[in-house]
Parts: sequence; structure tokens; C-alpha cells
Amino acid sequence: MNPKFANWFLFIALSFIWGSSFILMKEGLQHLTAFQVASIRIISAGLILLPVTISAIRKIPPNKLLVVFMSGVLGSLLPAYLFCLAEQGIDSSLAGALNSLTPIFVIIAGALFFGTRPTTQKVAGILLALTGSILLFLSQPNFSQNSNTLFILYVVLATAFYGYNVNMVHRHLSGIGSLQIAAVALSLNAIPAGIVLYLTGYFSQDFLGTNMLISTGYSFVLGIFGSAVASVLFYVLLKKAGAVFASMVTYGIPIVAIFWGILYGEEVGWKQAGSMTVMLLGVWWVNRKPKAGAVPA
Repeated sequence: MNPKFANWFLFIALSFIWGSSFILMKEGLQHLTAFQVASIRIISAGLILLPVTISAIRKIPPNKLLVVFMSGVLGSLLPAYLFCLAEQGIDSSLAGALNSLTPIFVIIAGALFFGTRPTTQKVAGILLALTGSILLFLSQPNFSQNSNTLFILYVVLATAFYGYNVNMVHRHLSGIGSLQIAAVALSLNAIPAGIVLYLTGYFSQDFLGTNMLISTGYSFVLGIFGSAVASVLFYVLLKKAGAVFASMVTYGIPIVAIFWGILYGEEVGWKQAGSMTVMLLGVWWVNRKPKAGAVPA
């Protein structure tokens, strides 16, 4: 297969899988709680990656296992719960669009906690992206009548965790393969997710009910594809095409999320589309190749 064609195929597949995750959460929430959907997602992802984990965990130094576990907590476990909590009060398309703030928080977390110094270009991109996200928030239908600020903050907090996790992995786990980190982290975090699922009373419910089985099925699909398969595909794309091309998936995810939102009757107008364009422009500006001689801000 032509390498460029293969890279674009992986790019489109990842955009579709991750962009569809937000509507899968919404479907799972029809008959399950946010904690149940998120727990099933992590458990199913951890189980499907268990064969990789069994061979990979031996290659990870024992003193790094706690960091790998925390990478799973910040990069998968907590965001899974936060996104499900958020979609109890906001549209899946809005959650998908706000997910694009992740690269911005990579820069912010690096500057605040890891001593990196962003260039003036990156600071300008951050401000532009944040402006777009604020406009996206203000452009919601019936904004003055809605009280969903908390649900939006759940998404923002999840992307902040993503941003911190990327810096932590880069700083402390740079010598370990990315797929190994993802597999071990998800498998280890399936344990606390299983405890949470048990505490929600999930196993005492009537499993013969069609509605519950359907929502459980959506949650399993979310975990298997949205977490496990997507992680594998992303690291394949990262290896084949490089970090810059792989990071461009950031732009494909909200397009797919909004597409599903429109199909499901969520209200997406020109104001929301314009606000998202401003936000993605800021993300692009942050990630564009800096000019020679760029100085830290």
C-alpha cells in the first residue's frame, strides 16, 4: 500500500473513531450513569489490550510503573468520567469541539509545571484558541437560559489533564514505547474502574432489560474502539508519519463529532461553526512550525 495513502487512511479512521466517541457516550448515558459508562469504557479497553500489557509490563522498569499508572489516571481514567459527566448537560458536538483545547493545555501545562518556555507565537495561538472556546460557549442556543457552565468545565478539566499527562510522559517516560505505556496504563486502570463500577450497583441491575444491554453495548464499543483500537492506530500513525501529522487528528475529531451531533438533532448553527473555526485556528497557530529565531515569550 502507498505510504501516503496508508497515513491518510489511518488519519481518517482515527478522526472517525475518536470523533464518534462523544455520540457513543451520549448513547451509553441513555440508560446508564456517567460513572458506569466511563468505567465500562476503561475496563473493556484494558481487557482488549491485556495481551500487549502482559508482554510490555516486563519491559518497563519497576520504578516507572507508578508513573505509567498515573499516566493512565490523568490520560484516560479521569477524562473518561469527566466527559461522561459533561455530556449529561451539554451536546456531544460541543464536547467534541472543546476536546480540541488539548494541544493548548499541553503548552500551558509545560510552561506552568515543567519549565518549558513558549514562544510569542504559541502564546498568541493560546489566546486565539481560548477566545474561540469562549465564543463557542457564548454561542450556545438559549445561552442566557442555560446553566451548563459546570458541564463545560468538566471538559476543560479533562483536556487540562490530557495536557499535563503529555508533558509528564515526555519528561519521565521518554525511553518507553508509547503503545507499551498506553496498554499497561489502561490495563492497570481497569482495576479502579472495576471497583467504581461495582460501587455504582451495576451488577445488581436487571441484565435482561434490553435498554440496559444496549447502553452497555455502546459503552463496550466506546472502550474497545475509542480507547484501545484508537490508541494502537494512533501509535502506528505516529511511527509511520511523525508527530506533526499525527497531531493533526485534533482537527478531524470535532468535524466528526459535529457531524454526528447534526444527525442526532443537536443544534449547530453558523455561530457555533465560526467559534470552532477561531478555536481550531488558534490550535493550528500553536502547532505550526515556528520561524527561525523565534524567542520565548
